Amino acid sequence: MSDFKHVGPSVRELMHKRFCRVDGLTLVDQAIGLLRGQDAVALLIEKRDRDDEYGLVTLVDIANRVLAADRAPERVNLFEIMTKPVLCVRADMRALYCARMLRSFDLSLALVEEGDEIVGIIDQQALVLGWAR
Repeated sequence: MSDFKHVGPSVRELMHKRFCRVDGLTLVDQAIGLLRGQDAVALLIEKRDRDDEYGLVTLVDIANRVLAADRAPERVNLFEIMTKPVLCVRADMRALYCARMLRSFDLSLALVEEGDEIVGIIDQQALVLGWAR
């Protein structure tokens, strides 16, 4: 029988902040420069207004939707390749449940929110490596 006394770390304890906040009109070549300069792995596309949702562009999105598709990075806006809406999880969610949620939706990452603010990103790498501490 499973012992639920140890519920594991929270998402807040494992998340990272390796993302840049950008406008959807940003060109992919500019975004690559931001990612390089800030050692980031994802781009959070800001909401246009309070009724909008966040978008997200990852390195994999750029590789698959721009480079592999032979599109010119200086001619493609992020809004053309972003994923929107993006799954958000609470910062106080247990990592175990976050991992299950990502598996259920066949996703590799989610935005982490606290209140109405995006405070980080949780991905499978952070979940696995953080859990093993």
